Amino acid sequence: MGNLDLVTIVVIAANVIISFKGFSDRGFFERYKFNVGGIRRGEKIRIFSSGFLHVDTMHLFFNMFTLYFFAPVVILYLGTVHFLIIYIASLILGNLLSLYFHKDEFHYSAVGASGAVTGILYSAILLQPNMQLGILFIPLPIPAYVFGILYLIYSIYGMKKQLGNIGHDAHFGGAIGGFVATLILYPSLFKTDLLMVGLLAIPIVVLFVMHKTGKL
Repeated sequence: MGNLDLVTIVVIAANVIISFKGFSDRGFFERYKFNVGGIRRGEKIRIFSSGFLHVDTMHLFFNMFTLYFFAPVVILYLGTVHFLIIYIASLILGNLLSLYFHKDEFHYSAVGASGAVTGILYSAILLQPNMQLGILFIPLPIPAYVFGILYLIYSIYGMKKQLGNIGHDAHFGGAIGGFVATLILYPSLFKTDLLMVGLLAIPIVVLFVMHKTGKL
């Protein structure tokens, strides 16, 4: 983890350049952010463009720092083209899930690469489920698959309770995108690590069951 490939540099650079343009140009920011009203008026570009805008430098840094650590795992296993496919699929699916849950809230707005980055994170966890992750406030490293499951369970809780100014649904949708795209591009995981595939699918199944039963 942590070795920068050219494609990772390009993705980070795109996020930095577009985000800083948004910081200095409010009209640009408003035109390309995720906004339900704008999207439902036909401005579909917002579903994609909002993934390269950020609220502030700390928001940008946190997302890019996470991408820096986990992109190399995905690139190592799947290559640069498939990494980009997973990144873009996660970005779009994250925003589509957010649109689904907020479709009647025309004022709802969001920005950030969190969905795309969460998709890369979940893809890396699927590819290397036993790598150890050191988490803030937890004194000992934990296996990546444990973190992935707990993170998505927390995201479900955050969606249900509407915790903070965080797009939990976009994070969850991004994770689904990373999970599904990785399995499509690397189907041998069904043979080599079926148990882990099943474990990491549990929060996704829980989300759909809760939604189907009206609990979310």
